[in-house]
Amino acid sequence: MLSTLKIALRNLMRFGRRTLLTSTLITLGIVAVLLFIAVAGSFKAMMISQFTDSVLGHVQVHHRGYVASIDTLPLNLNMRPGMTARLSQVLGQMPEIEAWSERVKVGAMFSNFTETTSIRVNGIDPAREAAATPALSGRISDGARELAALQRGEILIPALLARGMKVKVGDAIVLVATNRDGSVNGKTLTVRGIVDGVSGPSGRDGYVHVDDVRELLRMTEPEVSEVVIRLKDPSRLAAFNAKLVKALSGLTNKDGKQVLDVHTWADLSPFSSIARMIDVLTLFIKIMLVSIVLVSIMNVMIMAVYERIREIGTISAIGTPPRRILALFLTEGLLLGAGGAVIGTAIAYAAVQALNAWKLTFDFGQQRGLVLAPSLPLADMAVVAGLVIVMALLASLQPAWKASRMDPVKALGHV
Repeated sequence: MLSTLKIALRNLMRFGRRTLLTSTLITLGIVAVLLFIAVAGSFKAMMISQFTDSVLGHVQVHHRGYVASIDTLPLNLNMRPGMTARLSQVLGQMPEIEAWSERVKVGAMFSNFTETTSIRVNGIDPAREAAATPALSGRISDGARELAALQRGEILIPALLARGMKVKVGDAIVLVATNRDGSVNGKTLTVRGIVDGVSGPSGRDGYVHVDDVRELLRMTEPEVSEVVIRLKDPSRLAAFNAKLVKALSGLTNKDGKQVLDVHTWADLSPFSSIARMIDVLTLFIKIMLVSIVLVSIMNVMIMAVYERIREIGTISAIGTPPRRILALFLTEGLLLGAGGAVIGTAIAYAAVQALNAWKLTFDFGQQRGLVLAPSLPLADMAVVAGLVIVMALLASLQPAWKASRMDPVKALGHV
């Protein structure tokens, strides 16, 4: 085996220019793929965190049918205290959960005593909401910067509404809403801060203390519109979602029908399609890499067999078995693929570290100056390198098989 490796390496060195060009092509392909994986993965993670960490959480629980009618924020589909207590008991037994927060949501009219417009009001427990959506505090651009400091009688209003209505921190405003029974009630609040939006459906969301919303809606009992859940490990979202759905399947109404729905952030955000598109692009980039490796190495090996027909005939005539000739050409292809994979992976890793040191920034929606933090997990590097090596072997197989099956007499007489 060692002698075969030495001969294969010597043969590659004999055709140094061709070997260099092929290895360079493979190396560049690997570098391009790994850089795309690192940068696209970082953008995808950043994009997802903008929604999960400041708006949606990782998972949400609603009364069945609520999400289908979410545009109207139906009050008749709020969860009652008994159901909320049972849900809290289930959530408290799940170690995967880092925090969860209960919200009461309502569509209301917002007035600065001169003009009136619509607003989506989120009634929250400030401390619990800050734990479940930790990036929300970072979106407060003016006024009190800590969500947990929100008090009763105060409101955080969206920047879109503040600009349009010319409302500032410290101004008094009025919220007017219709409760489930159809009666109208109003409540005066003080603007505590301005919340910058993110792309998507959060541009008109305001935040008040949950007790203020319940008072505005004249609730006789503490109802809940949704429960937002934050996980310790977001990568285990699918497994947790399945576990929670199973755990809540036993919570039924008097007719025996399940009353709660579980939705991941991807179910609730249209931007999940962008995340899937990034995954598809990554797959196609990998397919392109496979094609590059397959074509380049197959071309090199076919040329090597064609140019060395007499040499193959000679070593075959002196008794070299076909399997040894097959192994020789497969080893040459393997060395080409492995060499390109090692060098390409090393260059890509160094390039990713340089990008992190450079601290590239980009804008996403209303968020400015987000820092890109590309990374190359060991698993991704191993998969790409392994894919290249396997393709190198497969590309070498047909030329190697042809070389091992040559007739020595015809090969020696080849001109």
